[in-house]
Amino acid sequence: MASAMPANFSWVVPDRLAGLAMPRLPAHYRFMYEQGIRHLVSLTERSPPYHDTCPGIQVHRVRIADFCPPAPEQIQHFLQIVEDANTKGEAVAVHCMLGYGRTGTMLACYLVKTQKITGVDAIHEIRRLRPGAI
Repeated sequence: MASAMPANFSWVVPDRLAGLAMPRLPAHYRFMYEQGIRHLVSLTERSPPYHDTCPGIQVHRVRIADFCPPAPEQIQHFLQIVEDANTKGEAVAVHCMLGYGRTGTMLACYLVKTQKITGVDAIHEIRRLRPGAI
């Protein structure tokens, strides 16, 4: 079967961390798998559809209500998932509904931690990489 790029997909750190809108088709999971993504962090309150069609991608649920900031514990959990996966050479993708708000926020948190930059600078970088984010 063919793969298809999910909406709003882009790498923030190539082969390590990507953001996207909620994957909605089995072909989206195949695309992510072909890109080396082995972990999908879902920030939505409901599970992404067809997540069981690609057993090679582990789904991690970090439920954050839409238009709400993540709790510090949720940020730490997300960062730990990414760190653990990257240590094993595995890439991670993170999504919310459209891939802008919650996704952008978590991606900015990752940049703050890994690049040792301010939150404001991380937001500017995510907005540069993913226009419309946050």
